[in-house]
Formats: sequence, structure tokens, C-alpha cells
Amino acid sequence: MAIYSVNEIVEFAVQIEQNGYAFYNEASKRKGLDPEAKKFIEFLRDQELDHEKTFLALRDEIDQQELGLTQDWELIAQYLKSIIDGRIFDSKDSAIAKATAAKDLKEIVDHAIAFEKDTLLYFHAIMDNVELPKSRQALRRIIHEEASHVLRLSDFRKTLA
Repeated sequence: MAIYSVNEIVEFAVQIEQNGYAFYNEASKRKGLDPEAKKFIEFLRDQELDHEKTFLALRDEIDQQELGLTQDWELIAQYLKSIIDGRIFDSKDSAIAKATAAKDLKEIVDHAIAFEKDTLLYFHAIMDNVELPKSRQALRRIIHEEASHVLRLSDFRKTLA
């Protein structure tokens, strides 16, 4: 059974949020978006930054000290990033490519919903294999935040013709 620390779980979440930000940021630059759609996509983009800050705040003082004591944290963070890149978007570049290649707003929203659902599935799979209470608590918070995006996107998709 995998035993992920809060630092590792937070790193997973931060990497996903950064890829999501890249997707929404590129999508917000699309020509032909009506002002309401652009505002909604920019809101989701900004939510990715807010989520990143929220997830980083899940680390307490002890977690911060562990980061300082781990000499190879940058290497570990790169390894964790490679895990995320292989599962959600291949990379930030892949996220940008999906936003750029989408033929219309509906396809952008469909990609966003798929991305958010994949994120939820990923964190639920981790939850099934994590026993540390602190790590489970962090995962619950992350899952709650990601589920809110799926709901918002689904509601927005219903407004599209």
C-alpha cells in the first residue's frame, strides 16, 4: 500500500493545478469567445491559482520542516510531476495544445470537464491507498475543490447551444 505524505499529495495537486491553469489561460485567449464565456474561463483559470494556494496551505509547520530536511525535494517534486504529467495532461504544453485545438467553446468545456474528472478519479484512487489521517484529510479537501469545478463546468455546459 502506498503511503503518501501530505507534501507528496500537495505536490500532486499543485502540479495538476498548474496544468489546469495553462489550459484555462490558453482557452481564455481564444478569439470569438463571447464576453460571458471569456469571463467564465478566466474565473476557472483564477480558481486554479486559488486552489494552488489553498493546497499549499494544507502543509503545516511540521510538513514545512520535513521539506527543509529533505535534501532531494526538488528531485522528488520532478518525479511526482512526471507521474501527474503521464496521467492527467501529458504536460502543460499538452494542456495548451488541447485548448488551442478545440474547435469551439463546447469542446473547450468538454476538455475541461474531462480534465477535472480525471483529476477527481486520480485523487480518489490515491485515497483508496492512503491510510495516514493527515494525508486523507488533505485529499478530502482537494477532492472537494476539484468536484466544485466539475459542477460549475457541467452547469455552464448546459447553457451552451
